[in-house]
Formats: sequence, C-alpha cells, structure tokens
Amino acid sequence: MEPPVLAFTLWIFAFLSVPAAGYPNGKVREACSSMMPRHEHSPQPSPEHTISVNETKFRPGDHIKVNLSGPVFEGFFIQARNAENLAGPAVGSFMLAEERISQLLTCGLVKNSAVSHTSKSKKTHVEAYWIAPTDAPEHVQFLATVVEKYKIFWVKIPGPVISQPNAPPLTTPTSITPETLPTSQPVFHLTKSFNASGCGSTKFCIRNPAKCDPGAAYCFFLSFKQNNHSVLIEMSGPSEGYIAFALSHDQWMGDDDAYLCINEDHRINVNTAYLSGRIPPVLDSENGLEDISWRVADGLVQCSFRRNLRLPAYKGRFNLDANYYIFLADGEASEGLIHKHHRQPLITNGMYNVTDSPKDVGGSRSPLLLKLHASLMFVAWMTTVSIGVIVARFFKPVWPHSLFGKEIWFQVHRMLMLTTVLLTSIAFVLPFIYRGGWSEWAGFHPYLGCTVMALAIFQPLMAGFRPPPHAPRRQVFNWVHWSTGTTARILAVVTMFLGMDLPALNLPDPWDTYTMIGFVAWHVGIDILLEIHSYCLIRKGTNQTIRLVSLPCLPGSGHTFKEIVLTIYICGNIAFLITFLAAIHQL
Repeated sequence: MEPPVLAFTLWIFAFLSVPAAGYPNGKVREACSSMMPRHEHSPQPSPEHTISVNETKFRPGDHIKVNLSGPVFEGFFIQARNAENLAGPAVGSFMLAEERISQLLTCGLVKNSAVSHTSKSKKTHVEAYWIAPTDAPEHVQFLATVVEKYKIFWVKIPGPVISQPNAPPLTTPTSITPETLPTSQPVFHLTKSFNASGCGSTKFCIRNPAKCDPGAAYCFFLSFKQNNHSVLIEMSGPSEGYIAFALSHDQWMGDDDAYLCINEDHRINVNTAYLSGRIPPVLDSENGLEDISWRVADGLVQCSFRRNLRLPAYKGRFNLDANYYIFLADGEASEGLIHKHHRQPLITNGMYNVTDSPKDVGGSRSPLLLKLHASLMFVAWMTTVSIGVIVARFFKPVWPHSLFGKEIWFQVHRMLMLTTVLLTSIAFVLPFIYRGGWSEWAGFHPYLGCTVMALAIFQPLMAGFRPPPHAPRRQVFNWVHWSTGTTARILAVVTMFLGMDLPALNLPDPWDTYTMIGFVAWHVGIDILLEIHSYCLIRKGTNQTIRLVSLPCLPGSGHTFKEIVLTIYICGNIAFLITFLAAIHQL
C-alpha cells in the first residue's frame, strides 16, 4: 500500500517484497529452539560437516574452542545444550574468533548463546569459543545447523560431548528426535484448469480483468467456496514466480493475513504468512491448510487448498467469516525466496465477506486518489499550461482587442494558467491524503512534484507584482517569468515520466514512455512551426497576419494561420490527454 491510496501500495505485497523466508544475514532468532531454517524444504538426512572441540573436559568459566568444518556452505547456526536434554534451551555463551563471518545471537534469556553467519559468503570452516557458565550441566553437547544453499541444509548436526570433571557417565542417548521438524500436508496435482462456473452464485470470485476466463493466460483468478465449517480456495494467475492474496482490514500493507503459491522449478509450495508491515513476510512452518493441490501449465500458476473458517491455534490467521479488503499480487521468486512485485497488487474496491452471499467482483491496481492525482496533473500540464504558453507567446498581435479591460490574449493566458495552478494544487494534496504523509517509496517523483508545485504558485504571485509595460525593470520580470515557467514545464514533464512507472500507476511500458515522447515532440514541433511563421512575418516587415481560406474543419472564414495551428494543436493535445486518461481508467 503506498502513497496515498495505493494501498497495498504497494502492498502486499510489499509483502511480497523481498526474499521472504530466508535469513542471508544470519539473524535467525526465530529458529533458536528448533534450529530449523524456514526454507520450506526438508533437511538432508546424512550430515557432511563435523564439529570438533579442543577439550573433552571443562569447568565453569573455561573457554572451549569449537570448530565447524566440511564442504563449502553459506549459513550456519551453532549452540551448546545439555546433553541429557537436547530439546532444552541453549547453555552457556560464545565468544567470536572470526567477526567477519560470524556473529553472536541471544536465544531465550541467555545472551550470546548462539553463533551464526553474517552473510551468504562461501565458507569451509568457522571457529568460536564457548564459555562454560557457572550453572553448567554435567554434560554439554554442541549442535549445528548448516546451509549449503537454500534447498540443501542439515539440522542439529550432533557434535562432541564434553563433561565436567568427576561427572558420572552419560547414560541418556544423544540422539536427535525429529519432533521439532515441521510436517507438511500431502500435496496433489490438479488435472485441469479452474473455471468460473458458479462465480456469483455458489462461490465468491475475484477476477482481473473482469469476467475473464481462469484458463486464459492473462487472467488472475481467486475464488472462495464455503462448505460447512471450511472454505475451498482456488487461486490462479500468469507468473513465473508466485501468486498471492491477502486479507486486510484496510487498504494498507501491514497486519494482513497472506497466502502464497510459490513456483520452484515447476513445483508449487503453498504457504501462509502474517504481514506485520512493509517488510518481507516470514513464511509459517505450519499453516493449518488442507487438501493442497497445484498445477503449472500454459504459463499459469494454479493452486487450491482448504482451510477452516476459524483457526484460533494459528497466530496471524484471520477468521474468514468477516469483512476484509482483498489483495491479489504476483511477482518473481528464486530458490524459494519471494521478491518485491513489480506492479501494484489488485485491491478490491470495498470490503467483502467471502462466506456471505456469493459475488463476482473485480478491483483496481491503482487507488482512486492516485488515479485522480495523475489525471489532474495530465490535464494541467498537457493541455492548460501548454495552450496558455502558446497563446502568450504567439497571439499578442492576433488577439489585441480588449475583454473586461484587458487584451483577449492576456485574459485567455491568465485563465489557463490559473486553471493550471488550481488543478495542480488539488492533485498535489491527493497523494498526501492517501498516504497520510510523505512517501519514502516513490523515488524522486515526490521531490520533483513539490518543486513543480512551488514554481506553479510562485508564477502568479510574481505576475501580481509585475512592473508596468514600459518600466525599466519590466524586461527583467519578463525573463524571470519566462525562465520560471519554462523550468516548471520541463520539471513537470520529467516528473510525469517518473510517475508513470511507479507501482501505484504503472502505465503499460514502454507504451507510456513512447506516448509521452510523442507529446513532447508534438509540442516542440508546433512551437517551431509558429516560430518560423513569426520569423517570416518579421522578414516581410509586416505585423499583418497571413490570411488563409477557410478550412472544412474550422467554422467560418478569415481565421489566421496561427489560429488554425492553435486549433490543430489543441485537438492534438486533447487526443494525447484522452489516450492517457483512458489508460489510467483501465488500471
């Protein structure tokens, strides 16, 4: 969710924003107890790495050197535990030997009780020093988890057991039970694509584009069908990485219940996650989903699963019999990691209860306030300001007569420029209303927008204090007024170029860029044509305008060449404007 109404603003899927379940920085406190990486894969059965120590006996306060070595690996996690209770908490603390590749972590209430990696750099061995606590158990065993790469890892590799002097022999087996390893539901393959039959009558559906066929390569589809105390959920969409949806209490990312279907080498992993903010989500190791099925075919990722209406035992799972905004997103994934979506997620236009009366709804990938923001800016800086500048520059000799005490050209110019300032001011505040403040995710666009807004307000204020026509400082005013206006127009075009590619709007690329380039070329071409015409008039030593015969597209007769060009220019600008507004409307 982002600037003002974009919700989801990015949403979700910020959510789906960066690698989601891995820990390349080694801060794996969530795995302190199980020592299990949340990589949504099963660990390897036979360890290839070994743990060694430099002593077999210890006393409280001793420093024991611990070495982990083996084939090249990226991540690791080392703990010491009571050898008679390996499921218990970490014992003692560590001191680093290599700060560049390792770091200390606090597990439970014991500070520095674990050692992990600092990055995904390749390693073949690491060292650390274990400090025996004053209340150390009689026998201590070292355990390690090693990650070769995302899908290949070993959990709780058993290391040597060290004992205090005069400790009785260890009688408890030092085996590692699999009780902490996550279990998964059986997964089945879908035999055919989903269909929209029953949408709006027996099941709640969300489709984008509206009414599209779930089997089509361009269709995003999400459906909910209640059966007693559970709901069957089907999700489909074109993606090489993942598709996902989230239930939200508002149109902003954060505090959302998310469901993801992640494509890994043409195999789908179905996961849940709780979105706590605009940060990567952490996938749940247990999710309460049943009857999981999936299919990858014809460029579509499809998955279905069933979950109960209420899952009180699973933190972060919302009750399905309540009203929510629903987000639907897609993006890239690699090695099981989720990356930020490149475009704004689809957001329903209202809050819905998917277990209530069935509906067939759509949504928008751009918030209404941001659509209005873009539309008003296009109207202001593609039509009113451009026409106003042309009128002031070339139509003083064409429209010299007075209207309400001022020349016609000046009245038209002033009206168009004040309209520009009004439209820009209204458009300017809309993102702040939507966002509730400043957006940190829109790059240079908001900074340039504020500059354009300041220049747009400065222009009429400066014009209100302009010197009389023949005053000595009038020439200075003319240059400052022209340079300020020109700067504002150039920055406005640059700002529009940047804004068109923001996820909140994200007009079709590269169509948007080429169309805006076409508009700029159109404006420059008309400007050059009128400049040449004015130059020719000066060369002829006359200020009389060249009269042309009336044209079929213009009413009446006697229109000057400049008036004809202006009419064509206005028609062209309106055509460009309608093209952009139509594209915004489709978002």
